[in-house]
Amino acid sequence: MPDFRLIPSIEQLRQRPTVRALEARFGADATVTALRAAAMAVRGAIASGDAALSTEPAVIARMEADADSRLHDVFRPSLVPVINASGVIIHTNLGRAPLSPAAIERVAAIAHGYSSLEYDLGRGERGRRDVHAEALLCRLTGAEAAVVVNNNAAATMIVLAALAAGREVIVSRGELVEIGGGFRVPDVMAQSGAVLREVGTTNKTRAADYGAAINERTALILRVHPSNFRIEGFTERPNLTDLVTLGKKFNIPVAEDLGSGYLGKESDRSQTAVRPHSDPLAAVEPSVEETVAAGVDLCCFSGDKLLGGPQAGIIIGKGAPVDRIRKHPLMRALRVDKMTYAALEATLAEYAAGRASMTVPVQQMLAMPAANVRARAEIIAAAIARLASWSAELVDGVSAIGGGSAPGVELATWLIAIAKDGLTPDALEARLRQLTPPVIARIERDRLLLDLRTVLPDQDAALLRLIQAM
Repeated sequence: MPDFRLIPSIEQLRQRPTVRALEARFGADATVTALRAAAMAVRGAIASGDAALSTEPAVIARMEADADSRLHDVFRPSLVPVINASGVIIHTNLGRAPLSPAAIERVAAIAHGYSSLEYDLGRGERGRRDVHAEALLCRLTGAEAAVVVNNNAAATMIVLAALAAGREVIVSRGELVEIGGGFRVPDVMAQSGAVLREVGTTNKTRAADYGAAINERTALILRVHPSNFRIEGFTERPNLTDLVTLGKKFNIPVAEDLGSGYLGKESDRSQTAVRPHSDPLAAVEPSVEETVAAGVDLCCFSGDKLLGGPQAGIIIGKGAPVDRIRKHPLMRALRVDKMTYAALEATLAEYAAGRASMTVPVQQMLAMPAANVRARAEIIAAAIARLASWSAELVDGVSAIGGGSAPGVELATWLIAIAKDGLTPDALEARLRQLTPPVIARIERDRLLLDLRTVLPDQDAALLRLIQAM
């Protein structure tokens, strides 16, 4: 007959050092709940004749282990750091751009206590949060004014809502893009209250198409940079200067959604600099500064893509339309918090100081020569190859920019192809994802590959230790 007397009371268990440690970490209520669940589980095991639970010490050990496991499951965060060895630099699923040390330090300083988020220190009274980061954005881009919202879809929506609600916005059919998660430009436009007026065809749109569509209901000409796809072959698209000229002729503002927010090389911002041909993004990504110089009224882009900062939708342009956006009721719903401003200002400061290519991780990864990736990969591959039942070799390949940025642009890299006896590439990839921290790799041609371009250099040793411990 089952002996349920072996199960101690919850209060008895709470006096034990192991359980006291659990309460100190997870709280009394959660620990008691876990102990009760453990008691029910042990009771069921004893009833079913579990021979391992024939003594009180064995029962107590089982309950304490069960409670410990349950508490760790409940309190385990779903958002955890990972090592990105996929070779995709702006990986949307992995949080896009990692922040620079300067941005991390600034976020910690601001988050630690109170801040001047909406307080005017000069006047000693309430201020405005939408002024933060504006001076740096204007300095870096040449814009008259700037405002920040929580992502670029929100930026597009509030631009449309503030300038074109109830009226028509002219967009080329070739620019009615869908971004991640099935989010489409026409959907954003519908939510803003603006009316879509399509012009041209999928592959060819001319300035004359925009001009023919202008009427008394036209509020805005919107150009959308097709940052996540390319149309090649028999194509035509008016340049931005032509659209600005058309807008001025009919007194209609022109806005451009640049998407990725490429600031260009730091040297490009000098008046005498010429954009280098070695820059892989120069041919496919117009710089924000070039867009502003073309005379657009507004331009918006992401903060966490090529800029390498926090998630944000950055709107820059002429003073009057930016002020309309600043005062729009949606602004309160779409505004960003103090940590975003802190990270954004710190990131922009790195660009302003001319050191972003050395300090902003996304810029470091973009600029890293394949030879540097190979040098790091050789060290790790050699160490893995020395492990019993493991093999590792270097193969050439390409890294992707990702995040819907610069489609078709690939960066030459060196990959580590790894294998472990008894595991298929899929099984090994799954094992890597279960590590702490998880390692995200990729599989190509039935080989598991690690691309160190997207592994932060200070993570190399940790990556190797994790594999050695498998």
